[in-house]
Amino acid sequence: MDYAGELFPTRQTQPSASDQQVWNWAQNATLGSRASIRRPGNEDQLRELVAGQRGKIRVMGSRLSTGSLLRADGPQDILLDTGRMEGLISATDDSATFAAATPLDQVYRTLTAMGRMLPSSPGVIALQTLAGAIATGTHGQGLRQSSIADEVLRIRMILADGGIAVFDRDHAWFGAAQLALGALGVVTEVTLRTVPTTLFTCFKSACAAGELESLLYDWNEGYPLSKAWWFPEEDKVHVWSARQANEAEEKSYRDNGGRTVALSTGDESMNATVERTLGHMRADTKILGKDGTPFKTVARFKDFSDITGDVYQVFCRGIATPQINIEIGIPFSRAGEVIQKIKRWYAQTHPHMHYPVILRCTGPSSAWLSPAYGEATCFFGFVVYYAEDGTLSRDGVHFLGEVEKLLAREGGRPHWGKYYNRHLYPWREMYPRWEHFRQAKADLDPKGKFANAFIADIFKS
Repeated sequence: MDYAGELFPTRQTQPSASDQQVWNWAQNATLGSRASIRRPGNEDQLRELVAGQRGKIRVMGSRLSTGSLLRADGPQDILLDTGRMEGLISATDDSATFAAATPLDQVYRTLTAMGRMLPSSPGVIALQTLAGAIATGTHGQGLRQSSIADEVLRIRMILADGGIAVFDRDHAWFGAAQLALGALGVVTEVTLRTVPTTLFTCFKSACAAGELESLLYDWNEGYPLSKAWWFPEEDKVHVWSARQANEAEEKSYRDNGGRTVALSTGDESMNATVERTLGHMRADTKILGKDGTPFKTVARFKDFSDITGDVYQVFCRGIATPQINIEIGIPFSRAGEVIQKIKRWYAQTHPHMHYPVILRCTGPSSAWLSPAYGEATCFFGFVVYYAEDGTLSRDGVHFLGEVEKLLAREGGRPHWGKYYNRHLYPWREMYPRWEHFRQAKADLDPKGKFANAFIADIFKS
């Protein structure tokens, strides 16, 4: 198997207007032909389309996931674009129902205007659709919450025969529907639990990585929300720890018209580390101009401004840029042990990196296929950016392949929407409810209408 070619494909950098193929967002994988796209305008049209479809169906969403997850394989297969079905449908005092194709940033803006928020911390990229986010396990950071899917109260879905199924928390298959990889049906509505908006103050700091194994527990157990970036080569960690804002901080925020309030600390302790990391990136990517988008993602680590704002203003700060991003979940109780193993591996091999290791921890998830199912989990994230010509550095590709093997040996579970070598993982052994999900899939989609080669492979008998 050509592992590197399958997992780390070259991206096209000069798309042609005459290209008849649909590409994923990163432009590194084709999903099907443009002729295969269908765009229903409402649920009735969608039901009729699904019921009459002879080939397979894959929902495109925002196309941020890997090509293997989204691809329509055969000549009769279709790509479903439900983007015309979006927006707030209804709301109660403690819930909100959105059309499934609503982008997350629209969900967040709508809730903020209502003085509400999700109890879960957001993922950093808000371009993705609501249905896509829950289908792949998008999560934020903080042990007192888990993924967005864990705030779902109700899911409305179109099944293979065009019928409608509604899954609420009392339904026997709710845990399957929460994170379904698009393999059960087409989600049309999602009802989310909401709570009153809370303001947070996020404190940014840097420290040596020598005690990271214990500090990670201190940060996550001491603060509702915490996130860290570890630079192994420099033995440095940049960390954000957030707590609920106090009265004075809330007043400053209100006085500032609901815009974030930042207090600069003048800390320059990460500047040299950031500059050396940027040097690696420039050498690898050959991106012209020092202010290219990937460089901005790293240059921000010079900023130690503590900030007060709502959870979306503070944490939903991702800069979307084409990359290979691998994220593996490890039980939180073993995170320190795994950090020690990464340190030993790094000391022996000195792999080439141009982005720090991202550490985000969450509480347990109830979604059967969540990497955090049943236990608090620390997600280890690794990133390599594409070069200007659409290639990836050889050293970067080698690093990603080797670090994933290390975490897979430690029982890691990969984030479904990112990149991973599916052949490394004993799926049945990893997920206690794997066979329950397979049974739900067999009953809801007995002919595999919502499968493709990837879905068929991992759920094969």
